[in-house]
Amino acid sequence: MTRRSFRKSFFLLTLLCVGAATACKSAGAAAGIPNPAVDDSLAKTNGERTVVLAGGCFWGIEAVFEHVKGVKDAVSGYSGGAAQTAQYEIVSEGRTGHAESVQITYDPSQITYGQLLKVFFSVAHDPTQLNQQGPDIGTQYRSVIFYSDEGQKRIAQGYTDQLNQSKIFRRRVVTQLVPLKAFYKAETYHQDYAAHHPTDLYIVFNDAPKVTHLREQLPELYKAK
Repeated sequence: MTRRSFRKSFFLLTLLCVGAATACKSAGAAAGIPNPAVDDSLAKTNGERTVVLAGGCFWGIEAVFEHVKGVKDAVSGYSGGAAQTAQYEIVSEGRTGHAESVQITYDPSQITYGQLLKVFFSVAHDPTQLNQQGPDIGTQYRSVIFYSDEGQKRIAQGYTDQLNQSKIFRRRVVTQLVPLKAFYKAETYHQDYAAHHPTDLYIVFNDAPKVTHLREQLPELYKAK
């Protein structure tokens, strides 16, 4: 049994014991979080920019952002560690420094960096948990914004401070802000995992609800894939 299979089995047993509604509760409960007070303006011309985010299993983060307007691509991978350890079985040990991450390519004329962070904070994961999301526990599942320049850092820091000051969440936002050194694409079988395996019970209970929350809570940012 693989580590992922074991986690899935444990998660399903938890659902049976405590009920799906409790076990599947996520940051989606924080509906109505404000727009970032500090943000970019929409660009006047089409283009491409990237952002790397981490918050639990990359399957769910990728699934959410593939349904966000203005997003051109979302790729699962690893950030925070060395190139030679950017392999799933090694990263799963939790000692590489890597976090399961998603590189998001977006058109800044259609969506801003701050709006992407609003999706990240409100429906993609729970930013008040540092090293755990749902059934996934370990530093490889930590909440991180990997910023690529000072502009991204300024907006991310400003939004984190804004959310903490407004006390919109019951606990403090603990998302780390870390400079991006490199992003390593994950193995092929991880790419578009939720889309390829919609009946996988891990996806059904843990990730599909995030896409539903996006459609219901942020309809202006939702797109059908």
